[in-house]
Amino acid sequence: VALVLRDGQAVVNEAFGKLDVESGIPMSHNALFRMASQTKAIISVAVMMLQEEGELLISDPLGKYLPEFSQTTVAVRRKDPAAHPPDGAGSENPGSGGDEVSEEDMEEDMEQDTERVETRDWVAVPASRPITIRDLLMHTAGISYGYGLAAEAWQEAGIQGWYLADRDEPIREIVRRMASLPFDAHPGERFVYGYANDILGALIEEISGLPLDRFLQERLFDPLEMHETWFFVPEEQAARLATVYSATEDGGIVRAPDPGRSVGQGHYLAGPRTTFSGGAGLVSTAADYARFLQMMLNGGELDGRRILSPRTVELMTVDHLHGVTFRPGLGIGLGFDVVTNPGVRGVPGAVGDFGWGGAYHSTYWVSPQDRLVVVFFTQLIPSHGSDIHGKLRTLLYQSLIDP
Repeated sequence: VALVLRDGQAVVNEAFGKLDVESGIPMSHNALFRMASQTKAIISVAVMMLQEEGELLISDPLGKYLPEFSQTTVAVRRKDPAAHPPDGAGSENPGSGGDEVSEEDMEEDMEQDTERVETRDWVAVPASRPITIRDLLMHTAGISYGYGLAAEAWQEAGIQGWYLADRDEPIREIVRRMASLPFDAHPGERFVYGYANDILGALIEEISGLPLDRFLQERLFDPLEMHETWFFVPEEQAARLATVYSATEDGGIVRAPDPGRSVGQGHYLAGPRTTFSGGAGLVSTAADYARFLQMMLNGGELDGRRILSPRTVELMTVDHLHGVTFRPGLGIGLGFDVVTNPGVRGVPGAVGDFGWGGAYHSTYWVSPQDRLVVVFFTQLIPSHGSDIHGKLRTLLYQSLIDP
């Protein structure tokens, strides 16, 4: 499903292909999609709402609210305790070229790195400083998806990989165990992609006293009239959930296993329905997600409902990675990547565009300069280098002749 809003009005709203290839059911505009890391932006907004209400400051140490993070450790090579962790797990330049950022690219990088580091000696050393909430929002806390130098320890703890929908324990308990494991880098040292937003979800629960699903429903989804966004699909809506497929190396697709885990249909219908993953757990429609993004483009307001102040939205959508490398032409805001130089990036767009992607090869971006909201939802994992994102951008911007 491709949905493009300009000045808040739909200029493209198309459903392509099949909801389920085998049964021949056509794709529909109101299909439900697993959003994976497109969940992260919503969690980041929720954290900033708490800051505006005086419940926290993003400069606060995480341990102020989650005490188990007061003293954390970092895995370094035993032969050189001062050395940096190896490249790959939460690398400084993750993913591929001009494509949209997603944990699909990053997960592949980290899994490859695991094979290189599992047999190496490492030692846990104290982190150079406390992790702050801002570190989590901009992925500089040093916390990966458990595929770094201490991958074996993470595997033994049963915490590895972005997919948590099959877990039968609250996210707060998972995060509590996570805090005792060695991380990949010191806070602020470099960009490391991983469980940051899952930890932020636990933080929201701790501060608000509400389960994450209820907080989001009452404070964000209901005010924005996002009536079809959930962590797990209601049974009566099961027929609307798009089927997941995997790209093959010869250019075809095959149905992903059921349930599988990260590569599979998942446990969004039949599962424990216990773990609310702030990093990769939500299911939504293109229309619902576009309402959320239009709120951001409007400076924090939609249809008379204010979620954030304009200055907070501005803070979230500027580059915070000073002195830390991410990708050419891109920086990192608080929950989004941010275009800093379209020429260096090498794909159409404008300075200040912000967005992200998801493991199932969906993507989105918002362009304040061009007054655009773009949502593209699909369910393809792995994508094997699909160029659909680049083609989408090219088709969109070649048609944009009225500034």
